[in-house]
Amino acid sequence: MKIIFNILIIFLLLIAFVPFFRRFIFHLLVGRKLVKEQERQYRAQQQRAQQTGVRVDSVPPDVNQSRFKGGEYVDYEEVK
Repeated sequence: MKIIFNILIIFLLLIAFVPFFRRFIFHLLVGRKLVKEQERQYRAQQQRAQQTGVRVDSVPPDVNQSRFKGGEYVDYEEVK
């Protein structure tokens, strides 16, 4: 009984003070489920985008070259 208690104490100390061990335990318990859920959400989002017909075009390569040369000059009065 004392051996089990000692193992439990060592295990708790490792979790409390060793970040690498803590990340490993978290990955074993939660990480795989979290990754699967993220993948499922991504696939659902992609399907919704395909169903609604949303399409995003890439930006044309000549973005810096604009055909806009300027606009009309408009008179204004400053109101106080």
